[in-house]
Amino acid sequence: MKRLRILLFGASGFVGSSVAATLAADPRVTSLTSPGRAQHDLVTGGIAALTALVRQASPDVVVNCTGRLGGTALDLLEANTVATVRLIDAVAAAAPGARLVRLGSAGEYGPVAHGVSVAEDHPCAPVGEYGTTHLAGTRLLQLATAAGQVDGVTLRLFNPIGPNLNRDNLLGRAAVLIRDALAGAAGQVLLGPLGAYRDFVDVRDVAAAVTAAATASEPGAGVVNIGSGRAVTAREAVRRLAETAGYSGAIMEQGAGPARSAGVDWIRADITRAEAVLGWVPTHTLAESVKQIWATLDGAGR
Repeated sequence: MKRLRILLFGASGFVGSSVAATLAADPRVTSLTSPGRAQHDLVTGGIAALTALVRQASPDVVVNCTGRLGGTALDLLEANTVATVRLIDAVAAAAPGARLVRLGSAGEYGPVAHGVSVAEDHPCAPVGEYGTTHLAGTRLLQLATAAGQVDGVTLRLFNPIGPNLNRDNLLGRAAVLIRDALAGAAGQVLLGPLGAYRDFVDVRDVAAAVTAAATASEPGAGVVNIGSGRAVTAREAVRRLAETAGYSGAIMEQGAGPARSAGVDWIRADITRAEAVLGWVPTHTLAESVKQIWATLDGAGR
C-alpha cells in the first residue's frame, strides 16, 4: 500500500474540515499538513513563501479546498484563479510532478438543457464571474498537467450540503431562518426563488471523493464531476429541511437568487466518470444530509 504525504489548504472550511477528517482517517496517509490562513493565505501570501512551505512539507499530493462563493470580480479572480496559479507554480518548483487536487464548481458549465445529466465533456459557458473564475482555474491546471508540471485533478462540485453547513449556502441560510421562526423571532421564512433544480451532494461524499482523487494510484484523472446524480428543486430541499425541523409555517420566495447561479434553472451531474476513474459513488441521501444540517445547527434540534 502506497504511503502518502498530503498538504491540505482550507481545512477549517465547510468542505475542507470534512476532507481533513477523512484524509486523517485513511491509513494510506502517513502525513497530513494543514496550514491555516495565519500561516499562509493563498490569496495574499507571496509565491516565495508558498514555495518554501511546499518544499518543507515535501508532499506527494496537494489539496486545495479554499475558494470564494461571492464578492467582487477581483475577489473571485484572486481566490478561485490566481490561488490556483500560485499553487501550480509552487508545486512545480518545490514538488515537481506531485498531484494537485483542486475543487472546481458545476458553475463552470452554465445553462444545461432541462433533463440532461451534464458530463465533463459538456461545453462550458459559465453565466457569471464565479463560474468563469473557476473555469479559468480548471483550464490552467489542465495546461500545467499537459506540460508535466503537476498531476492535476479538478473535482467539479455540484451543491455540497450536510453537517455544519454555513449560511452562505441556501440550505444553511434556510436552517437559520427556520430556527428563528420556531423561536418566535420571525413570523415567516423569506428566501429567494426556489424553483431551480439542483444536484445536492453530501459533504461527506465530497470528502470521500477528494480522498479517492488524492490516493488514486493512476495519474490523469483530469476533470471529474462530484454530485449525487439526482436533481430536485431547491423548494423541495427546503421543504424537507422544514419538515425535519418541525416547521409548518410560511416559506416565502422573493427577490433574486445568488448571481453565481442566476440563469441556470437545471443542473444534474453525470457521475459515470467519477466511478470509472476514482471508484467513487455517493452514499448519502438528501434526507440524511438535511437531517445533519439541522442536527449540527447551533442550538437547533437539541
